[in-house]
Amino acid sequence: MVQFNDTQDDELTDRRTVELMEKVLDQETPDFVVINGDVITGGCETRLAVKQAINNVVMPMESRRIPWAVTYGNHDEDSLPQSGVDEAGMLKIYRSYEYNVNAENTRGVTGTSNTIVTIGSSAKKNREAFALWLMDSGRYAPDAIAGQDFSGYPAWDWLRMDQVAWYREQSQRLEQRRGRKVPGLMFLHIALWEHRFMWWGGVDTRTEADAARGRARHGIVGERNEDECPGPFNSGMFNAILERGDVKGVFVGHDHINDYVGDYYGVQLGYAPGTGFGAYGLAGAERNRMRGGRVFELTEAGDEVAMATRVVYARDLEIDLTANDQPMEPLPLGPRQQRV
Repeated sequence: MVQFNDTQDDELTDRRTVELMEKVLDQETPDFVVINGDVITGGCETRLAVKQAINNVVMPMESRRIPWAVTYGNHDEDSLPQSGVDEAGMLKIYRSYEYNVNAENTRGVTGTSNTIVTIGSSAKKNREAFALWLMDSGRYAPDAIAGQDFSGYPAWDWLRMDQVAWYREQSQRLEQRRGRKVPGLMFLHIALWEHRFMWWGGVDTRTEADAARGRARHGIVGERNEDECPGPFNSGMFNAILERGDVKGVFVGHDHINDYVGDYYGVQLGYAPGTGFGAYGLAGAERNRMRGGRVFELTEAGDEVAMATRVVYARDLEIDLTANDQPMEPLPLGPRQQRV
């Protein structure tokens, strides 16, 4: 599997974003791909432009007949005032592609296209061996709750309790159906508070000694070049994951220049770096050094599935890392995408 994050561009997508995706797919030949939020961003002034921006970054999978899905990030509706296309409209566009597996919206559950993708056993026919939980972590916190604003608090959204309850309920149903807990991974755009706690080895700690303790205790590898940006409230999702014991990792994006992963009390918490060359990166000439995608290798052994993960970088794929913009002309839309 491959996780791309923050392709985040308009219809004149930086050509290197597509080049990176294509080279990763050709090198890794994955069976599934997730674009984990912020698929597009502002700058799409028309519905056509939204479709073109989406098409640019999903065609690498479609042309290779690789099943894929997206989660939603905080920037996906940035073009809504100009284009009139909201997340529900984007979902119709995504679902018009042959190899997309995003689910329809679930009535009564917050978010767009919270999706479960199950992976069949390689050894036993008609048995679900693994589950991918694709969650919509929302966009931004509301202006106020109970008459109180969020000045001084993070401005991002958070997983709502009905989403946590949906995960628990669906996890229990999957266990009942298969007679055992089905291991899995969860993908969402905005980090959990636990990502930050893991890095610093505590809740209120911020020294290098604290970070060293966190890295040692949780076996953290990778870079942290900006603060994690969770919402103002802890969603409780990690607590639910601990209770259920089936999700083996939670992987996010949103913070483009982080790519670390560690073991936080039995659950892998990690980032994929930003994939899109049109979005922010590191400062100055280093802007594009972190561009890449995260690879997951799943190996079934009896009822267990082992997971190994690593990052593939543009810098190792002979892609131009010059700190500039290199827009491309939009790729042609297919007949179904023209109509939707």
